Amino acid sequence: MKNHLFDGLLKTPPRERQFAEIPGAKNAPARYYSYQDVHDVSGKFANLLVSWGVEAGDRVAVQIPKSIEAVMLYLACVRTGAVFLPLNTAYTANEVDYFLANAGASLFICDPEKRDGLVDVAKENNARLETMGVYTKPDVFAGSLLDEGLDLDTTFENIPREADDLAAILYTSGTTGRSKGAMLTHDNLLSNSQALAGLWQFTKDDVLLHALPIYHTHGLFVATNVAMLSGASLILLGGFNTDAVIEHLPKSTSLMGVPTFYTRLLDDERFNRDLVSHMRLFVSGSAPLLAETHIEFEERTGHRVLERYGMTETNMNTSNPFDGERRAGTVGFPLPGVSLRICDAVTGEEVGKQAIGIIEVKGPNVFPGYWKMPEKTAEEFRDDGFFITGDLGKIDADGYVQIVGREKDLIISGGFNIYPKEIELLLDDQDGILESAVIGVPHKDFGEGVVGVVVANSGASVDTEKLLAIIKPLIARFKQPKHIFVLNELPRNAMGKVQKNALREQFNNVFDCS
Repeated sequence: MKNHLFDGLLKTPPRERQFAEIPGAKNAPARYYSYQDVHDVSGKFANLLVSWGVEAGDRVAVQIPKSIEAVMLYLACVRTGAVFLPLNTAYTANEVDYFLANAGASLFICDPEKRDGLVDVAKENNARLETMGVYTKPDVFAGSLLDEGLDLDTTFENIPREADDLAAILYTSGTTGRSKGAMLTHDNLLSNSQALAGLWQFTKDDVLLHALPIYHTHGLFVATNVAMLSGASLILLGGFNTDAVIEHLPKSTSLMGVPTFYTRLLDDERFNRDLVSHMRLFVSGSAPLLAETHIEFEERTGHRVLERYGMTETNMNTSNPFDGERRAGTVGFPLPGVSLRICDAVTGEEVGKQAIGIIEVKGPNVFPGYWKMPEKTAEEFRDDGFFITGDLGKIDADGYVQIVGREKDLIISGGFNIYPKEIELLLDDQDGILESAVIGVPHKDFGEGVVGVVVANSGASVDTEKLLAIIKPLIARFKQPKHIFVLNELPRNAMGKVQKNALREQFNNVFDCS
């Protein structure tokens, strides 16, 4: 037996090839990893995880800064048969507590700088607490994992894993305010990487400029997996920084990003046709790219951004073509091996082309269900195995899929999924607040900006700045409303349901996307 995901990802790349260049952090020199280093360091970390008691099937939660060693930790978990559980670095201790408890994580690895604030959380959830920061110099402590792991043996006999074994759990918020753990198998991840690498024509000659976070699907399971599968190289940036991206673009052939990346690059006059004339591919996802951005990007660079559509539960579902028309306002066609249909939200019957309905997908990329939520899982799947995405879409006359909205209240801001209910519960809990509604409205930089609307109790007044300050330490920064407005009452339909569409229309131009 083989380890399905690890053997699949690293079967092709020559082990002596360069894998990653890491620009220096904190005045440290740039570093380089070969594919041999990938095997060696992930082997060291796998040995360390086992010495800490990690066994196949155990959940390993991590909330650590982006680094090449963080990628090696992901691979080490795969090699030991553990279930990798990456957490957004912006999550507060209150939020982390829920994830550790729900997943039953036996090991939690956090940033050394945040350890003191997370000790009690780990203890309360019976999770062993270790640390991992960013490696800068051999004599500088960067956490217990690096301090102990880099001295261990590189040889590790991978724990056998089958295609249907769990590889990761990624949490996505729920409409009830409870986050759901999407279970992803070895084959969910490998099959999707194989489809994307082939469709986007990645080869060992590619150099992917990587500026995405690595705690969600886009940055970890799309970007790094596709690079490894193809034997390509990475330039790994700690995050998106316009100066750094412009500096490293001349050495790159491809860039994957969220719309924010492209709007910020277009705001810089150095970003021009000459700078990117050698580039092969620009990919955008995780949020809609405005048509104006498409047009401006092509006029400025001569390149047309390739948009695709995916979600935590399914990885990638569709993509505009590599060869052929990349149509603005659409997400292209279903990936090889993926079936997609548009169905009536009430009857579940498939609708015709140009008709709007719920997008449903089926394929090897689609997750088996939500962790510890069998009833919720059953609700989200049809009897024939199709997953009900909750996204509203249609298929045009040429077969291009277009996302037109969301049945659920999901807000996508800067590539992050945000469910209003979680924020509404916090707002409703504050003194003087009768009720609230949270919506997403167009934002040029983030795709959507979070806006809160509240109604005060009779006789009470609301200080919106004070309200923002109260909830700030309770939720991650990307979830925090950029504005809060006070109304006398929320618009409702005859059944008493809040009409968020009316609120979106009312506050549609708050961020002025003209």
